[in-house]
Parts: sequence; C-alpha cells; structure tokens
Amino acid sequence: MLEIDPEGNIVWEYELYLEGIRQHHDFLKLPNGNVLLLARERKTVESVIAAGANPDYIHEDVQALEVDYLVEIQPDGRRSGKVVWGWYMWDHLVQEFDPGKSNYGAVADHPELIDVNFALLEGLVRPRMEIYVQDWTHANGIDYNPELDQVVLTVRHFSEIWIIDHSTTIEEAAGHSGGKSGRGGDLLYRWGNPRAYGRGTVEDQRLFWPHNAHWIAPGRPGAGNILIFNNGFAFEGLQRGYSSVYEIAPPVDGYGYRLDPGGDYGPDAPRWTYQAENPADFYAPRISAAQRLPNGNTLICSGSSGTIFEVTPEGETVWKYINPALRSPTDDGVRYPQSLYRAYRYGPDYPGLQGYDLTPSGPVVGATP
Repeated sequence: MLEIDPEGNIVWEYELYLEGIRQHHDFLKLPNGNVLLLARERKTVESVIAAGANPDYIHEDVQALEVDYLVEIQPDGRRSGKVVWGWYMWDHLVQEFDPGKSNYGAVADHPELIDVNFALLEGLVRPRMEIYVQDWTHANGIDYNPELDQVVLTVRHFSEIWIIDHSTTIEEAAGHSGGKSGRGGDLLYRWGNPRAYGRGTVEDQRLFWPHNAHWIAPGRPGAGNILIFNNGFAFEGLQRGYSSVYEIAPPVDGYGYRLDPGGDYGPDAPRWTYQAENPADFYAPRISAAQRLPNGNTLICSGSSGTIFEVTPEGETVWKYINPALRSPTDDGVRYPQSLYRAYRYGPDYPGLQGYDLTPSGPVVGATP
C-alpha cells in the first residue's frame, strides 16, 4: 500500500503480511485515518470439504479455494501499521450437504450466512465460469457508510452485494452477535441474487457479476441509496450479455434491514436504471463503475472499452471520454483503448486540487502503454 502526495512523495507505505493472505482489488481510507482493504486467503481442498463442501462440486482443476477477508490497518509511522479489525467470510458459512458438520443447516433459513456450495456448483453448471472456480467469491469492491458504521462488499461470483457491521470488535466480527446491529459479523443485508441463499430462482436474479457497489455520497441526489455497476456477464441459462447501472434503496431498519419471513431482500426493482436503448450497445463484462454527480447526472466508467461517459437521469449522454492510452495490437492489427478499472470526477473546489494550476493544456494525444 502506498499513499503518495501530489508531488509524488511517498507519505505512507505498508506491506500486508499475514501468513497465506494477500491484498487484492480494493481499499479505502476510513474517517479515523485507518485503511480498510480486501485480501484473500488460500484454503486447501481438504479444508473446504471439512467445511461442508460437496466434493462433487469441486472442479478437478481446483488446487485450493481463495476466501475473501477484510483487514483494517492503523498506520503507525511512515512504513508500518497494525491490524486493528478484520472480517473473515470463513467465519460465517452454512451448508446443507453434510449433517455431521457444525455449520449444517438449511441455506434458506440462514440468509445471514454464506453457502459454501453455491459458487462451487455455479462453476460446474455455468460454462465460462469454470476458469474462476478457485476464486470462490471474488469480492471486487468495498465502501463504508460512516452514519451506519457498515461496509458494503461487491461479491462478483455470488452476483450479490453484502453489507456487514463494522462496529463490532474483532471477536464479535467472527461470531453472530455484538455490534450496533447485534448480529456480529453475519450478513445484515444481501441483494442481487436470492438463489445464493435458497430464496429464489434464475428469474429472480437481478445482478450478474457486478462491480463497485457504494453508497451515494451525502448532498447528492439519491444520497444513502446504493449505486451498482451490473456488468451483465452472460452464462448459458442466464443469457444477459449487456450492462446496466442500478440505484437501489435498501430497506434500512435502524442498523438492520427488513426481510419478510420466507421472502428475499428488497427492493423488488431498482429506483433508477441506466442501460443503452439497444442493450447490447453497452456491455462491459468486467471491471467498471459509476458515480452520482452533484448535478444529479451519473458518471459511468465502461471499463472494458476504456470509456467514461455522463448521463442525465433520463439516460441522455451529455459527455464522453475515451482513454487515449492504447493496448498492444490485436491479431488483426487494431489497437483498442486500455481498460479502466474505475473513474471519479472531482470539481475544481476539491481540496486536493487547491494551489495547482488547472488551466487546460490540450488533449492527451498518442498515449501508448
């Protein structure tokens, strides 16, 4: 981890060193100055089976399972830090395959827990997913809500977003009670794919390998709602193949979320959606993001094509930018724009821009890898 000032000086650096755990994908700085980051740990096939996985669901190419982990680091000096909080998916599992295991139970009765076998089975029955089967959940984004003291994770291979309680102690985060929610580290809310917790079918699935779920910032239209880039990755039997951006209003109830007995988590539909008039014209099967702007428009990063564009609430495109940095030539000699993981717009009043000359100096031309 590096924190770098506008002059290029390293202000803080830290290398996560926990045995068998490595950082990946996303991080953020919390209001208290700590850094929350995503990491993952490798679990042997034997330990996965010991946790209640159906051996028939484990692809023959799998050597280990990568399990996501949230780690909070408190900076301590210029080159050091200490772990002060963490949340581990492995502490919150349920399975209905092996009744001899302590985590045995009907998945539909425990939406607060994570089904060991869901993504493993998906890797067998969904062509094009088998290459990802070792990467069990593939969380790819995190965001923090200071008002609720909660974290939202975007979990690609479950096609869901999950919300957990950050107000817990490390010990409470590993259990099922404690924190402002009273539920420890169990999932407080999940949305996008009720099949993942046994309360829906293919027809009920709303997210397809999403990215970058985050709360809309205070002071912006839709503040407190969650914005999600729905990549729309297509599988056989789940033919989508186009992308969309969703704004949803979670059913918040204090520090928890309403869930009807036997039903799935609402809302039934997004509060706002963007997709192309011809849906297939907007398709980013990987990476990508969206940001609600102060004027109510939404900035969308179509990562796969290296394109950023701004749309009005009615879906009209009013601004567009294509990454001028190009990839290496394809077999037919074409050089496409480099992909973009995420994009943000900062206004000229942004504190980090103060004191710098913002006079436009012309477009970036001829940029190459």
